[in-house]
Amino acid sequence: MSLTKIETVDPGSPARRAGVRPGETLTHINGHPVADVMDYKFYSYDPRLELTLREEGGGTRTVRIRKGEGEDLGLNFETYLMDRARSCANNCIFCFVDQMPPGMRETLYFKDDDARLSFLMGNYITLTNLSEREIARIIDLHISPINVSVHTTDPELRVAMLKNRNAGKCLEQMARFARAGITMNCQIVSCPGINDGPALQRTLEDLAALHPGVNSVSVVPVGVTKFREGLCRLEPYTPETAAAVLDQVEAFAGRCLERLGTRLVWCSDEFYLKAGRPLPGDEFFEDYTQLENGVGMLRLLEVEFNAALYGLTGEETAPPFAVATGVSAAPYIAELARRLGEKCPGVRGKVYAIENRFFGETINVAGLVTGGDLIGQLRGKELGERLLIPSSMLRDGENVFLDDVTLEEAEGALGVPIVPVEQDGGALCDAMLGEGTPEPRSGQGAAGGEEYYTYNQSRNRRSGG
Repeated sequence: MSLTKIETVDPGSPARRAGVRPGETLTHINGHPVADVMDYKFYSYDPRLELTLREEGGGTRTVRIRKGEGEDLGLNFETYLMDRARSCANNCIFCFVDQMPPGMRETLYFKDDDARLSFLMGNYITLTNLSEREIARIIDLHISPINVSVHTTDPELRVAMLKNRNAGKCLEQMARFARAGITMNCQIVSCPGINDGPALQRTLEDLAALHPGVNSVSVVPVGVTKFREGLCRLEPYTPETAAAVLDQVEAFAGRCLERLGTRLVWCSDEFYLKAGRPLPGDEFFEDYTQLENGVGMLRLLEVEFNAALYGLTGEETAPPFAVATGVSAAPYIAELARRLGEKCPGVRGKVYAIENRFFGETINVAGLVTGGDLIGQLRGKELGERLLIPSSMLRDGENVFLDDVTLEEAEGALGVPIVPVEQDGGALCDAMLGEGTPEPRSGQGAAGGEEYYTYNQSRNRRSGG
């Protein structure tokens, strides 16, 4: 079945007013073939449209639509992409999916490497999946920005790291995009002794040469779980090796600031935490363009929290609470809770660092904390009347932890409502004050469930706060 077949038409939408019907297949917009969501969104932007539809009986008809520029047509398809998501063709030596234990839900083992998801959802792609036609379409439709997992620009090293013979073409493809005015945000997963040191220096210089096409670069440490049997040997960063990467990247960024007017490249917060160094100040991170990779996340959280704290009178009171987060962020969250309690003596809470026993204790970000670890380490602890967790602990849009423990099950085991909080300092301050905390459902006691507890979740999939 064609994935451009229309499943539903929104009431009151331009398509509904024009008489478009569910069951018809959208084949063209203004004469342009529609193969997927990128074609659909690009060609449907204009205020005057001519839709070519294939009817269920096999005939075709044309519908003309007038609407606001950029207004959505109101058509819904079987999948968001109007196509199947493209799986990754690489076998990266550092891939986190390969380090997952067996027996988890099937979707956790799917590796996407889809340029459409890069543009629409912020996912990172390696470019190895792109055909010449797809490269041309990105340029022709000016699909920008895109997010690129670079890792290294040394062709031979990139082929070895990604285990894909097409991986060495990355820099050439990026240069084409830069010449066409496509903006790229880049990621480097740094592996000790493999693509750091001189290899990292070469990568940074090559990427800086593509500025402003390359808009930003993040350097993040490889995540190493305990499930690496049969995989390439990788070691996690130590305080000493993390400090060496920080020194190298900050020195290069300083030269970029003088020459380009931007630091261009930043290390993720995790590098600072591993090295035992304080995070740089707010101005260091410029526009926080790499938040999704954990760059400046904790600093921005603090800035937002302090702004919310400034607006309080000091007379506020709230029921006692607890916060559970990853080991890396716990000291920062504890300091924020202390500041709140100092200004508002009627607000008290405890912060608990959850060790990652599921994946291994080298994994210390909140976004990879499981429900089982949460329950196992907090059962019997003083939690007050509610437990706050980063929303990144839950599957996006659902109340399920990585290990399939549900929010309701965790609440039942711990005996308190659990409140997911978005990655925002103001939201965290509000949650500590009890604002937005849900009431227990009738007959549920303190435990509830389903999605009425969930705050709007920020799009951070890689590091937890």
